[in-house]
Amino acid sequence: MSRQSAVQQLSLLDFAPEIQYNIEYLIPTRISRWSTFRFIDLFAGIGGIRLGFEHVGGCCVFSSEWDEQAAKTYEANFNECPHGDITKIKSADIPGFDILLGGFPCQPFSIIGDKEGFDHETQGTLFFEIERILRDKLPKAFMLENVRNLTAHDGGKTFRTIILHLRELGYNVFYKVLNALDFGVPQKRERIIICGFLDDVDFSFPFSAPHHEHRTLSDILEDESELDRSLWVKDRIRQSRFERMKTVLERPYITHENVGGSVTPHHYSCALRAGASANYILVNNERRPSPREMLRLQGFPDTFKVVVPYGAIKKQTGNSVAVPVIKAVAEEMIKALKKYEWSKDNE
Repeated sequence: MSRQSAVQQLSLLDFAPEIQYNIEYLIPTRISRWSTFRFIDLFAGIGGIRLGFEHVGGCCVFSSEWDEQAAKTYEANFNECPHGDITKIKSADIPGFDILLGGFPCQPFSIIGDKEGFDHETQGTLFFEIERILRDKLPKAFMLENVRNLTAHDGGKTFRTIILHLRELGYNVFYKVLNALDFGVPQKRERIIICGFLDDVDFSFPFSAPHHEHRTLSDILEDESELDRSLWVKDRIRQSRFERMKTVLERPYITHENVGGSVTPHHYSCALRAGASANYILVNNERRPSPREMLRLQGFPDTFKVVVPYGAIKKQTGNSVAVPVIKAVAEEMIKALKKYEWSKDNE
């Protein structure tokens, strides 16, 4: 049979969705089930974690976010209004999925927050909603994100409790603190990432992004001539920052004022915070970052729409994730799941 006639016959075949054919050699090769997969986006915020897992082929089949302003931003960018309070949603009402994703509320565990942990009346127990859904649905994998201080809260007892509960569900659990600075954005943001797999998956966390993917502060700042003048601070605030800044850096830089009143400049931002004062971080001691700059500091694409006032987007970016970190973790998770699948198929 000639190659041309073989190709003609192949075009008439009713291919099974999990099979692709190498036209040159007529050899069927199985497409991994992890080439595309379903995930749910809990405590979704404005969708930073969703972006990371869509990047590797994932399809979101359910999302939940109780904050109305965050849900407004989410809907504007994903054409989907997330469901509300997860405590009021039955597991049976959540469609089937392969991976559970959740950046569960971090205020109860953060250094800046109230540190009440599991005793927090409205947020600390939300981890157990994740546990409930994992127990009822048993997806193949999950990824959770939280503040670094979760590992130290209550002398480590809180974190050990979380890991124990996840392992008792049958998951192999991996965790590591990752810094957004290592993954291409000019923001020092350390977060604990917890990944789990039902199967004996050989998983390793990513180390960093290639150097050519790193963006500098100059890369993310907007043209100041086009910015709203309301971003500029009053002269007394600017002068106070300059007087307390002990180190002189070449522009551009970002300063932040810590709880002790010290002002430190860096060629990157400290971690964006949801509840910080309006003047928490300043560009060159002169102005607040624009909404687009805050989104860029978190690695969001410039196509991401801003549909809420400044105070709301500031809170939302402070509560969100560094998207390049999530992308890198998602890539390693899917790589590990594909490798495990291949090993089982070839036993």
